[in-house]
Amino acid sequence: GGAIPDETGDQIVLSLRRMNRIRAVAPLENTLSAEAGCILAEVKTAAAAEGRLFPLSLGAEGSCQIGGNLATNAGGTNVLRYGNARELALGLEVVLPDGRVWDGMNRLRKNNTGYDLRDLFVGSEGTLGVITAAVLKLFPQPTSMSTAMAALARLEHALELLARLRAATGDRVETFEFLSRTALEFATNNVPGCRDPFLVPHSWYVLLEISSYDYGDAAMEILEQVLASALHDGLLANAVIAASDAQRRSLWRLRHGVVEAQAAEGASIKHDVSVPLSALPEFLLVADQRVALAQPGVRPCAFGHLGDGNIHYNLSQPRGADPAVFLAQASKLNRICYDLVAELGGSFSAEHGIGRIKVDAMSRYKSPLELEMMASVKRIFDPNGIMNPGKVLPHR
Repeated sequence: GGAIPDETGDQIVLSLRRMNRIRAVAPLENTLSAEAGCILAEVKTAAAAEGRLFPLSLGAEGSCQIGGNLATNAGGTNVLRYGNARELALGLEVVLPDGRVWDGMNRLRKNNTGYDLRDLFVGSEGTLGVITAAVLKLFPQPTSMSTAMAALARLEHALELLARLRAATGDRVETFEFLSRTALEFATNNVPGCRDPFLVPHSWYVLLEISSYDYGDAAMEILEQVLASALHDGLLANAVIAASDAQRRSLWRLRHGVVEAQAAEGASIKHDVSVPLSALPEFLLVADQRVALAQPGVRPCAFGHLGDGNIHYNLSQPRGADPAVFLAQASKLNRICYDLVAELGGSFSAEHGIGRIKVDAMSRYKSPLELEMMASVKRIFDPNGIMNPGKVLPHR
């Protein structure tokens, strides 16, 4: 609810879609300067035209804008290798609540001159000012990429597989996504073009991609070696490697299809959480047990960005249940999920931010000192409380 006005009718929705110029691309210094209304896919295309990569990768990249990506510190499927949007920005241009423009369009990799103002605005969800432009980091385009899906009997084995891949590639694992069996079945049952790549069902699946800057089939060769070793050692039950771009798209169709498929399964209560990698198997096991006790018949649909500990732990209604009755349990089920995340040292919002919906959770799971410091920053930049009021911070 971060971009939704309240019910008073007194709020203004600001669109930056006409501020859509790519101001400059500097391939030798690996930077691109873009206005906030630029569509993410267009930024990626502009970088590719200069032989460079802008790695932020989201399902909505054909419509989402760079300003929003930065204001929400967007994540996506490449965070494991390149980081969130925060790590991909060098500088910003921001309009402050009093109308002044901060020109922080810094192109430097090193600039150790006091507080990092950029990081205050990235992830602030428009509560401190309006991002109008940014200097973005670019990277060399990999010369080869290889994609595979692996089936696992135990989720714990995924962590060992990830460690082996990182060691074998020099940490060039681009993507390491996971799907539960329920998530995969949701996609194959409801989304055209989604099919199970394995003849036998398995408990867990990992979609992974590695890159190489060597010519030829270097990425494919490394992936084959690592997967063969993992199969031999019992870490994997099976694996398939995409031999063509069409096969790669088919595997990715499964991963993206999960999001689309959930609507066909009825009402869904969604959680975007993160835990330390080592705690991920425990979270999924205990969360399934606790929500089943609280809501018999509930169907957990777990998937997400295993490489960075981000889990989309979504709960679909019991079959045949009344959607409204199920959604009325949201507060109780949210509390169960978020309490467990806190027990494990995680975060109740991994990549989707706070907006309006999670403001109450801020009061419960952030310390009073953290909230006090954030409120102080808000007062300094926006003393009249006009920037995205009611979002992120609890009313104080």
